[in-house]
Amino acid sequence: MQLSAGPEISNRLTIQYHLTRYSMLLHHAKIHFDHHTNCFFMHVKIDTKERFDVIRVMEPTISANMSEELREYLTQRRDAGAGNLILDLSSVTTIDASIGRLLAAEQQQSYEMQQSFVICCLTPDAEAFLDAQEVLELLNHTPTESEAWDIVQMEEIERELLG
Repeated sequence: MQLSAGPEISNRLTIQYHLTRYSMLLHHAKIHFDHHTNCFFMHVKIDTKERFDVIRVMEPTISANMSEELREYLTQRRDAGAGNLILDLSSVTTIDASIGRLLAAEQQQSYEMQQSFVICCLTPDAEAFLDAQEVLELLNHTPTESEAWDIVQMEEIERELLG
């Protein structure tokens, strides 16, 4: 008697093989796949300060398929009470055009909510791309994180004075 896997098991093994192989390829590209949730995710570090959070993207590329995840990170931090956000893009060299639009929308939403949103540490490539997309002029951005801290603090004082 010969045992063989049914089509159902065979298909599952084939899919698992392809997902494993695909995630190994993505690992080399520094994009990660979570087998438990079947979702891609990007690496960020969040540094919580008294008046703001710094979200540091640890990926060299922010592609279009990461835009929703980035929006969720920003919304999650804002909803957690951070309010003021600093987005550190020092590790990012490549940005998709949709990310530029997302950043501009987040900038606008933050100011409508009386909160600060500052982007800091843009690499020359990322800065040139956002400038070519005519998005850079819409963004509140600084060369360093400490300058971003200063802007958040100045905007908080401004909001307190204007009431």
